[in-house]
Amino acid sequence: MRIMQVVNIHPYNVAAWYALTLSRLLQQAGHEVLVIALPDSPSSRMAQEMGLQVESLELNTLNPLAVPGLYLRMRRLVRSFSPHIINCHRGEAFLLWGLLRKEFKNFRLVRTRGEQNLPQDNLPNSILHRRVADAIIVTNSSIGAHFRNLLQVPKDKLWVICGGVDTQHFRLDPEGRRRVRAEFGYTDQDFVIGLIGRFKESKGHREVIRSVASLRHDFDLHHIRLLLIGHSDALDESRIRAWISGHGIERITAISGVREDIPACISALDAAAIPSTQSEAIARTALELMACGCPTVASAIGALPDLFSAKALIPAGDVPALTVTLARLAKHEHIRHGLRQDQLSTVSQLTENDFLLQTLTVYESLLS
Repeated sequence: MRIMQVVNIHPYNVAAWYALTLSRLLQQAGHEVLVIALPDSPSSRMAQEMGLQVESLELNTLNPLAVPGLYLRMRRLVRSFSPHIINCHRGEAFLLWGLLRKEFKNFRLVRTRGEQNLPQDNLPNSILHRRVADAIIVTNSSIGAHFRNLLQVPKDKLWVICGGVDTQHFRLDPEGRRRVRAEFGYTDQDFVIGLIGRFKESKGHREVIRSVASLRHDFDLHHIRLLLIGHSDALDESRIRAWISGHGIERITAISGVREDIPACISALDAAAIPSTQSEAIARTALELMACGCPTVASAIGALPDLFSAKALIPAGDVPALTVTLARLAKHEHIRHGLRQDQLSTVSQLTENDFLLQTLTVYESLLS
């Protein structure tokens, strides 16, 4: 197949990761893939680093005078590439792709929704999602319910595909575990809880810091350690350190900074938390933790309820529930073992190959 992946996402965030990982997998499977990206954007540069064919278009322009010229450039691309499938990973310019779909009639148009900001129930959105799009792929069942219940999208047009993880790269690394634990001064008696993610308010760093402080002060679990695998983003590291200091856990908390050896860092953990308070529309970190066999506790938002059993889920922002669940993991090896086995079983069905095959099923169903 000839497939255009429209990745008009400026930062290389989790939605861009989803789109470009899919593009790479399709290309490796022998399909001809053209990525349409924003000029000089981190996502465009990442696509080029992956060895993908990239064309740049200002699809997110707010200048109405630029739209006619943009449409003509899009039209020329469609004519020259002659795609079987165009998959749009953002909504900007989706109407223009829909007009091209009506004009050419020789490709199928897919809209992938991996963002938590969901469309309102109005006539334009109803037309775009029920009539213009040939299929809608959503990255979790919560988003799918929105399209079914609010926009009345037919079930046969709606597909849930969570993504996939490279299980050859993300797996338990015993040597990496020893190396990273030695680097941060952890002993075999220490119980290391980790959180992976750049420093943002929504990722739950404050919640996990409060929880770990409670584990030590209220539950007398003095072998607890906290490793924050991440670096400054919307929140500066100094803010994170102020929270750590304010809860009196400086001595037992480490911040990794930027790391290339993420599987080794995950392997160094005894348990992990994803205490996010918003979004998690695409659960990349969850898949990576699960693939490495790290027992993980997660907030019941976004894609996370699709991946974790009820015993691993907590209400978003509920620090006491997070603390009690982590205490059980720290105290009972059999609970950790049970979660680990459940999560390894789940992720065995969410490999990169599963991601590819599920997406090809959608594409092929449209062409047949």
